[in-house]
Amino acid sequence: MRVSSKRSAKTPPPAPQELSPLVDAHTHLDACGGSDAASVRAIMDRAAAVGVQAAVTVADDLASARWVTQAADADDRVYAAVALHPTRAGTLTEAARTEIEALVAHPRVVAVGETGMDLYWPGRLEGCADPQTQREAFAWHIDLAKRTGKPLMIHNRDADTAVLDVLRAEGAPETVIFHCFSSGPEMAHTCIDAGWILSLSGTVSFKNARDLREAAALIPDTQLLVETDAPFLTPHPYRGSPNEPYCLPYTVRALAELLGRSAVELAQVTNRNARRVYGLG
Repeated sequence: MRVSSKRSAKTPPPAPQELSPLVDAHTHLDACGGSDAASVRAIMDRAAAVGVQAAVTVADDLASARWVTQAADADDRVYAAVALHPTRAGTLTEAARTEIEALVAHPRVVAVGETGMDLYWPGRLEGCADPQTQREAFAWHIDLAKRTGKPLMIHNRDADTAVLDVLRAEGAPETVIFHCFSSGPEMAHTCIDAGWILSLSGTVSFKNARDLREAAALIPDTQLLVETDAPFLTPHPYRGSPNEPYCLPYTVRALAELLGRSAVELAQVTNRNARRVYGLG
C-alpha cells in the first residue's frame, strides 16, 4: 500500500495482509489502550484478524503487573510477564517483592520480565534508578526466575556489558529471552552461544539499524522470537505511528525480506518457538 506523506504520526497503520500463525512475544496492552476486558478483547480481535493468535503482555511497574495478570485472565489469547522495569528498580521494596512473587506464581504469567539493565535513561529521566540499584533488582529477578522455573525476559538498553556481567555473576536461569534485541553481531554471538532466545521487534525493519540487521542474520531458527513491543517501535514504513499486536506481520515480512526467506516459514518457526519457550497451550 502506498503511504501518504500527509499521514498523521498518530494515525494507526492499516491492517496488514494476514500472516499466520504468529505470537507477539512481547507487548504492552495497557499502553495500547487496554483499559478493561472489552478493550483487551478488541485489541486481540484486531490481531487475530491478521493471524496473531496470542500475545504476551508485559509489566513495567507494580500497577502494570497487577493489570497484565488480570488481562491474561480476561482473554485466553493473552499471557503475562511480571517484573519491575530496570528504570523503576528503585521501587522494588520488600512489599513489592512479595507481591511480584505472588503474581509470578499465577498460571497465566509465563515469564519474569521485563527486567535487566538500562544505561540510557539514568541522568536523562527524573526518578530513573541508578545502575547499582538496577543491578540489585536484576539479580533479584534472576533468582525469582530460577525459583519459579519461568523464563527470564531481559530489557537491555546500551548495557551489553552490564547485562552480561550480572548474568555471569548470578548464573543465568535455564531460559533467557532478550526482548527487543537491538545489539550487534558480537552480542548476538555471545547470546546464541549461551543458548539464549533473541526476540526481534520492528527495529529490524529500520534501514539505519545496520548492526542489528547484521545480527539478525546470525540467529538460529530455534532461538528466534518476534514481538511488537507495542505501542512502541512500529515497523517501517509506519515508524512513529502507534503500534499494536496486529502490526506484527509487518515486522515478520521485513525480517523475511532481510533474510531472503519465506514470511510464512518465519511465522511458523517463531510461533513454535514462542509456544515452546513460554509453555503456551
